[in-house]
Amino acid sequence: MARADFIQALLAVPNIRRYMVSPDGEWVAWTWVGLHPTAEVYVAATDGSTGPIRFTDTPENTQLVSWSPDSRALIVGQDHQGDERVQLFKLEVALDYPGEMHPLLEASPHYFIRGGQLHPNGRWLFYTANYDFATNTELEAFWLYRHDLTTGERKTLARPLKAGADLVELNHQGTHVLYNRMDLHPNGEQIWLVDIEGQQDREILNFGPDKKVNASWSPDGQSILFLAETGLHRSLGLWEMASGATRWLINDPDRNLEAAFIPENAPGQVVVEEIKETTPRASWLALATGQETRLPALEGGLVPLAPVPETPNWIGYYFSARQPADLVQFSPDNVQPEHFISLTHLWEETSLEPGQLVPAEDFHWLAEDGLPIQGWLFKVPSGRAKGTIVQVHGGPTAHSEDRFNAQVQFFVAAGFNVLTPNYRGSTGFNLAFQEAIKEDGWGGREQTDIRDGIAALIQAGIAEPGKVGVTGTSYGGYTSWCAITRYPVELVAAAIPICGMTDLVVDYETTRPDLRPYSEAMMGGSPAQQPERYFAASPINFVQNIKGRLLIVQGLKDPNVSPENLDVVVKALEQNNISFDVLTFEDEGHGISKPQNQKTLYSRQVQFFEQAFNKADR
Repeated sequence: MARADFIQALLAVPNIRRYMVSPDGEWVAWTWVGLHPTAEVYVAATDGSTGPIRFTDTPENTQLVSWSPDSRALIVGQDHQGDERVQLFKLEVALDYPGEMHPLLEASPHYFIRGGQLHPNGRWLFYTANYDFATNTELEAFWLYRHDLTTGERKTLARPLKAGADLVELNHQGTHVLYNRMDLHPNGEQIWLVDIEGQQDREILNFGPDKKVNASWSPDGQSILFLAETGLHRSLGLWEMASGATRWLINDPDRNLEAAFIPENAPGQVVVEEIKETTPRASWLALATGQETRLPALEGGLVPLAPVPETPNWIGYYFSARQPADLVQFSPDNVQPEHFISLTHLWEETSLEPGQLVPAEDFHWLAEDGLPIQGWLFKVPSGRAKGTIVQVHGGPTAHSEDRFNAQVQFFVAAGFNVLTPNYRGSTGFNLAFQEAIKEDGWGGREQTDIRDGIAALIQAGIAEPGKVGVTGTSYGGYTSWCAITRYPVELVAAAIPICGMTDLVVDYETTRPDLRPYSEAMMGGSPAQQPERYFAASPINFVQNIKGRLLIVQGLKDPNVSPENLDVVVKALEQNNISFDVLTFEDEGHGISKPQNQKTLYSRQVQFFEQAFNKADR
């Protein structure tokens, strides 16, 4: 297949961004990216009686937010060209397409929101916003609101002091809201509970000011499942609202628990997601007996979501490098991919075949301080590679995994080997590994982890000196900046930072106000508290060291890593007579997500790296 045809086929592979089973278990909804110019919401019956039904058709990206308690409506959100200022809508679940979107909030709000859940009475909407509606003031903290959709009244239920409150979960009975606070320490997170009148707002789960807790409701609306940092691992417990008692379900330092939940239509079963070297391994835990049943290991990952009503089967989320993310029906007694039933009919939407996709291979190396580091390697199937591209994940609290990635697959098809490293600070290993990035702050040993990975590739004969490039989005963009300003062209010949921070002080001052505590947690304080650390970690202060090729990519609507990062670094590059190229997108925010823009970006990246690496042959 010609390159132009292959990139078109890759970009047409739909990618599931968010998914959610309805409370009654009869429907599954998801956001699909790639089939259309914008992200759209789809729904399918979990019993397989319908194919995927497209519910939205809009000029803006539409994201799934929640189901209504009666499973008859969806709450979805839209921003404007990636500005992240979301308007919420309600769609009735019917078989008509497209569904009618009923606006619940004003368009282009002067604030950011999180959550969005309907009360069983259909009249109240619960969400958090970094806004004081009484004084029309934008806040750093997110306050919790009960919004009366009939009268327009917004009742403030809780007023956290610091940013946080990205958890907003109403119990199925509609009596209490579960939410989180980060008031005590930038590294910490505590769970709070408030009744729907805002009369009893109280902290219920706190394992230390700098420890995090995640929580979700049990279907009975009287108990709360939680995952808490206890020591250097996470433990799973159940908290009872009536007594305040905690029952521990799993407390094993050797297990890397990542997530857990109780399906709405399976109140006796806990789905436990454990991750081993970034690969999910799921199990069912029976609340009554404590017996745990593990799913077999598969290439990629399979996470159970909910049982299919009146059948022994379950709905699952399934993916690997050669299997784009899918929602499938499977039997717990026969967990074999060839027997899975796709609810999305994914492969009918693309001209690609699984055999055209390259598998992910485990690649390990040692950091300079002896810490074992892992990444995923994608190799050109035959012949000598044109070079090697290191694609760095964002976050940094995230990880690369054995998952389909259109950009990676396109790079390999264009003749490049690709490494996606999981540097210290990545999730998917253990809590100690994740927290290790905070010892230095951003720009520390996590960057030398990547440098050492490049050296290991060269030593293994997979990469060649002078033919290695680095790219990534967000923190991956920041890492690309670090690589091109720190390392010689023999290690890093070219970099393409995408929406990456350049001056960490400018970034702190211009980012969304609710994101600043994350910078403080990673850097050990604000720029005023840690000026030397912010200076040393800011690539803008070292652009004079650049010897390799540089292409800067930025979404001009980005509220996260703001375009001011681009403005200030361009001035610094010009002052130091450093040559560079710039590629900007007027209609993108934090990351380049629209298929047409991705096509432009991917083609430009390949062309850029080819030119940079060809220089090494001359």
